[in-house]
Amino acid sequence: MTKVHEDRPVLPTQQDEVAAAGSELIGGPMGRYARLGGHWLSPVRVIVLVAIGMFALGMVQKLPCYDWAWFRGAGSQYTHACYSDIPHLYVVRGFADGLTPYFDRLSGDMQYLEYPVLTGLFMQVASWLTPTGGSMQHREQMYWMVNAGMLMACAAVIAVCVARTHRRRPWDALLFALAPAFALTATINWDLLAIALTAAAMLMWSRGRALAFGVLIGLATAAKLYPVLLLGPLFVLCWRAGKWRAFALAALGTVASWLVVNLPVMLYAWDGWSKFYTFSQERPIDFGSVWLLISQRSGNPLEGANTYATGLTLLLCGAIGLLGLTAPRRPRFAQLVFLVVAVFILANKVYSPQYVLWLIPLAALARPRWRDFLVWQACEVMYFLGIWSYLAYTTSGDKHQGLPIEGYQLAIAAHLLGTLYLCAVIVRDILLPERDVVRQDGSDDPSGGVLDGAEDAFVLSHAARAPQDATPSEGQRVEWGAYRD
Repeated sequence: MTKVHEDRPVLPTQQDEVAAAGSELIGGPMGRYARLGGHWLSPVRVIVLVAIGMFALGMVQKLPCYDWAWFRGAGSQYTHACYSDIPHLYVVRGFADGLTPYFDRLSGDMQYLEYPVLTGLFMQVASWLTPTGGSMQHREQMYWMVNAGMLMACAAVIAVCVARTHRRRPWDALLFALAPAFALTATINWDLLAIALTAAAMLMWSRGRALAFGVLIGLATAAKLYPVLLLGPLFVLCWRAGKWRAFALAALGTVASWLVVNLPVMLYAWDGWSKFYTFSQERPIDFGSVWLLISQRSGNPLEGANTYATGLTLLLCGAIGLLGLTAPRRPRFAQLVFLVVAVFILANKVYSPQYVLWLIPLAALARPRWRDFLVWQACEVMYFLGIWSYLAYTTSGDKHQGLPIEGYQLAIAAHLLGTLYLCAVIVRDILLPERDVVRQDGSDDPSGGVLDGAEDAFVLSHAARAPQDATPSEGQRVEWGAYRD
């Protein structure tokens, strides 16, 4: 029997100083041969329970708004930092009136629902499950509660998928489950649907199921635009490894599933279907973006921000592609995915507080270190509090209660710097793969599927090398991440 590395789950408390220190709250680090609660209380189940618990805490944080602040003017929901789009859009997007998304024209300033089709379906299903009796306030409360239950299920799916993507590192998913920004932003909007589909797609890819990955990415893109970005890193890594068949299956699955969901609405309600895309294109610079910070500091309205944002995104994505083809060792899939999604967020015209959810599961896979993760999360919590305090200030009239514009600009800077910091340590891990905690046990790319342990077929740098510490000696037959007799 030849082992590549031990087949036991990696315990973060034995690798991570912050995790070890934090474990003192529950009795200290687990021993090497400890078994957590026997057969039933597995790591995945523990992580799901923790994620549900944090989600519930986030619901409690919204309690002042649920009871009264959503219905007493804008200022109260900002001062209590408990704003959510969900109850408001129930009324203003026609769900309370029984209108059909994309097909029925709205009477307000937004002519059609400005969300992708699968998210619109999610919203519609929630409206069908919402009791129609009682006052409008009661119906809004029930609509938020129904959506919260559905989003909690999405959170559980994310926890399971992240815990299982790296077979030997299930406990890394606690980074997602315990993330403060996850609890604070989970019920602001419907982003967890797309994130759950994306997490499931990455799990499928890690198991070598390229077509299933593509189908799930197509569905995720039908719920939110950003998941399609995963095809970029996948293209670069498959190019470097020569895995063109796997990439073709993934791309085919993506296009096919996206069309299955979107084509019926495109054919029969084009104006409603296209509203999301025209709205995204025409939307001016908005809260949280680097462009808003530049505009406010310079006094320039930046009317060409759409071009600037697109150009910067393409430039930085090109740099990430170049990094993937020139790094001394092929980067892990999760690393490049995190960088690309982070670039999309950093260069975007708007940064809504819930966008942080896109990155949290990816951070758990790309850089599972508690110190770096908590530094980033602290910056995101600062931004979460900053935007609501700033909105409270702008809606308080002469009272000026809240955070003035200079303080809000500092909150934007904290978000930008925190995200850039996490990007920087991931880039360092790519350039110095021996610093990558996931690879320190001899693994190559546990979430890489067909890329895991594959030899390079194309590189742009002489410094690139095969994963020497993860490559078996001649005559050994192994499965990467396991062992075989």
